[in-house]
Amino acid sequence: MADDDLLFNIAKGIHLLAITLTITGFVLRGTWMLSESPLLQAKPTRILPHVNDTVLLLSALWAASLLGQYPFVDTWLTAKLFGLLAYIVLGAAALNYGPTRKIRAVAFAAALLSFAYVVTVALTKNPLPML
Repeated sequence: MADDDLLFNIAKGIHLLAITLTITGFVLRGTWMLSESPLLQAKPTRILPHVNDTVLLLSALWAASLLGQYPFVDTWLTAKLFGLLAYIVLGAAALNYGPTRKIRAVAFAAALLSFAYVVTVALTKNPLPML
């Protein structure tokens, strides 16, 4: 195995672990939001997602640079980036900024759909995986 292949596999492994932690943490925090649990306001709950998201972003940039594929050059990565931005905005509305519980619940469901879109695009390398 070439050094670049090994580095890519390490970057991909870190990225996949961070993705798993991201969605697991988001579902947990969304559940706490829906049940109005005080755990949603605990210090680790507010800090750890940012640490993981930093690892997620850095591993994505690392893997993309090793592959030589970049958003706004490769269509599927551009779609993935816009799906990620939708997930971030909807997730923020769900966990922090939605003015009512109903709006937060809808934003939570929409964020999960955005996340599913991003994963599907990543797996298929197709910006329109439904077609």
